[in-house]
This record gives sequence, structure tokens and C-alpha cells, in this order.
Amino acid sequence: MANVVVVGSQWGDEGKGKIVDWLSERAGVVVRFQGGHNAGHTLVIDGVTYKLSLLPSGIVRGKLSVVGNGVVLDPWAFLKEIDSIRELGVNVTPEVLRIAENAPLILPLHSNLDNVREAALGKAKIGTTGRGIGPAYEDKVARRAIRVGDLADEQVLEEKVDRLLFHHNALLRGLGFDEFKKEDVLEPLKEVAPKILPYSDSVWQLLDKKRREGSRILFEGAQGTLLDIDHGTYPFVTSSNVVAGQAAAGSGLGPNAIEYVLGITKAYTTRVGSGPFPTELFDDVGQHLGEKGHEFGTVTGRSRRCGWFDAVLVRQAVKVNGITGIALTKLDVLDGLKELKVCVGYKLDGKTIDHLPANAKQQELVEPIFETFEGWSETTYGARSWADLPATAIKYIRRIEELIDAPVALLSTSPERDDTILVHDPFED
Repeated sequence: MANVVVVGSQWGDEGKGKIVDWLSERAGVVVRFQGGHNAGHTLVIDGVTYKLSLLPSGIVRGKLSVVGNGVVLDPWAFLKEIDSIRELGVNVTPEVLRIAENAPLILPLHSNLDNVREAALGKAKIGTTGRGIGPAYEDKVARRAIRVGDLADEQVLEEKVDRLLFHHNALLRGLGFDEFKKEDVLEPLKEVAPKILPYSDSVWQLLDKKRREGSRILFEGAQGTLLDIDHGTYPFVTSSNVVAGQAAAGSGLGPNAIEYVLGITKAYTTRVGSGPFPTELFDDVGQHLGEKGHEFGTVTGRSRRCGWFDAVLVRQAVKVNGITGIALTKLDVLDGLKELKVCVGYKLDGKTIDHLPANAKQQELVEPIFETFEGWSETTYGARSWADLPATAIKYIRRIEELIDAPVALLSTSPERDDTILVHDPFED
């Protein structure tokens, strides 16, 4: 029985929620290992829609759900999310939900700084969600973060708030904005502490115990590889490592716990916010993909930019994640298109290249080289076997496998969890 890491292989929004839900039913533990409440997963179970941002998807099925130390946690958003899914009938208790005691907290001053700096950047803004994710990670790396475990000691908490404000208020003064008062930061933390601490745990020990007991562990990533702080389209990226290797560092289990990496991959390409997008479409086809694919962010509601499948980028994601197999999603959105295109390479300064350069200027200048495919008029929506798929759709899938150097392990044909074609079971690797 393998432990599985689920990562996005594009710019996020690949449909990880459904796939993680599909896998979590057969897992013992589900772990979030990076990011914050800037990324959303949508699950549709028996006609009920659950929208999750911080909570691991396994919580909906009563699985032991763990928020790892690689996550930055907004305690108020966390409690609000618990309340929202309780209203949908999900039982959430400290027995089924644990938070790493060494996970850093996102405070109101972080989201404030996020928005202040984006406004100051104007047209050069990064396109953050404004939820304080970046500033919280900055404080973590600068060793001034307040962590979950600090909530248990008021003296430690007070000292850490002083240190935090020394930095943040200096920034706000420099930008010409009002400073934070100590009591406005400290008192809400004291108030929220007894609500958060019952969930706090030494997560690395918990996961080690579960692994030794033989539990299947599912590591759930947020965002996508191309938003990774190191391997993404920098600087238009998130503030954490989102690649599979982070599952170990962000949970406290060693790399030898990772036995299968599943890359969630959309049958076309989307991204939210600013940054390069070589295969972006600005025509009716792009609009069609956005409308038919319901391409709006779970958290922000922002429209996603749409384009053709980029095999160059996905192949790059396969390599940096060590992806074993992919779960191809939203194939049905391509139904009815007479012609499809796939990017198989780039042209840059008159030369053909097989990867996206790290240089931001070059990323903007690359031109996609397309391979054209015949589309299909039949529907693939709800298909549950290869026999239900048009021959041209199968040809499209097979060519993608060749181009990205990875096989399709799962094929998703609708938001419903049972509309899934299983080619290879990641848990039985």
C-alpha cells in the first residue's frame, strides 16, 4: 500500500478537490502540507457542494485530517470554515482534525500588508489573493512568526507580538499607512487561543505513528507546480514550495514516506492573475473554455485565463515533482470543438527550446509551437470506461502521455466522484 502525494501540474485549479476526495475514501489520513486559505478545493458529494480552503479534503469523509507545519494558518478563517461545513452536516472535532503546533499563523496585519503592497505596486502587482499568505511566510523565514503552539503561553505571545510589530509598523510608516497597536493584535489572539489549541498536536509524531500502524497517508497539495516559489513563473508565484518534495518537509515525515506522486492535470490550461501564459487564447475558443469549464476561482471568484494544453510545462512539472502518473481532468470541456491544439515546444529568439526558461523576460517572449488534433462531436461527460470515449479523444490522451513522459492513471469526466476512469490505482503501486 503506497502513500500518495497529490500535486497540481499546472497553475492550480486542475480539479484536485475531486481527485483527493476520490482517493481519501480509501486513505487513513489526509494531510495538507503547504499554502494557506488562498487556495480552494471544491468537492461534490451526493449532490452537496463543499468548498474547502484550509481543511484537508478528507474531513468531509470523517478521515483523520492533518494541517501540517508547511501550512500558514489563519485561525479565524480556520474556525469559519469548520462552522461552514458543520452546517452541511460534517462532524468536525479534535479527534478527526489536527494542526501542527509549529504551523505559523496568519494575522490581520499580514493581509493588511499584502493589500497595501499590491496597491503600491499598481500595474506591476503580483496578483495575490490579499489573504496575507506571502507576508506570513516572510515572517516565518525571518524567524519572527507566531506559531500555533505559542498561543498556549501569554508571556511568549506578548513578546512575539512586540517583535512582529517592530517590523510591520516600520513598513507601514514607510508606506504612509496607519500602524497597528499592540492590543489590537494581542487581544484577538488571546481570544482565539482556546478555540484553536484543542486541535494542536505534534503532527510529525502522529504521522509517524499512523505510518507504522500501516495507515495509507494521502498528502494533499494546493495551487500548482507553476506557482511554486522556486520552480514556477517567478515572481508571479505563490510564497511556498508546492512541489511533491514539500510533502515531506511540510508534514514532518521523511521523503521515504512518499511512494507515489499523482499530478492533477487539466485537459487544457488555465491560470488566475498576472504572469506569462504561452498558450493563452483571446478568441471565442478561450471564452468557450472558460464558460463551459466554469473557470472561476473557488476562493476569489476571479475569472481564469484559458488556453490550449501546454505539454512543455506539464512535462517540466513531471520532472520536478517526480510524478508517477497523472489524473487528467475536465476532458469533457473539449467536447464539440472541431480542432484542438497542444503546445509541443517553444520558439525563443529564432531557436526551438523544450522547456520554459527561468528568466521572466524570456518567459514573456516564448512563442508556442502547436500540434493540431481532430476534435470530437460526441460527449465524454460522465464516461466511466475507455469504451465510452470517442476514438479521437483517446488519441488526444495517448499523445499527451507521450509528450509529458507520464501515463494517465486516472481520468475524470465530470465533477461527480464516480465519473472517473481508473487506469492505475496509486495506492496499489
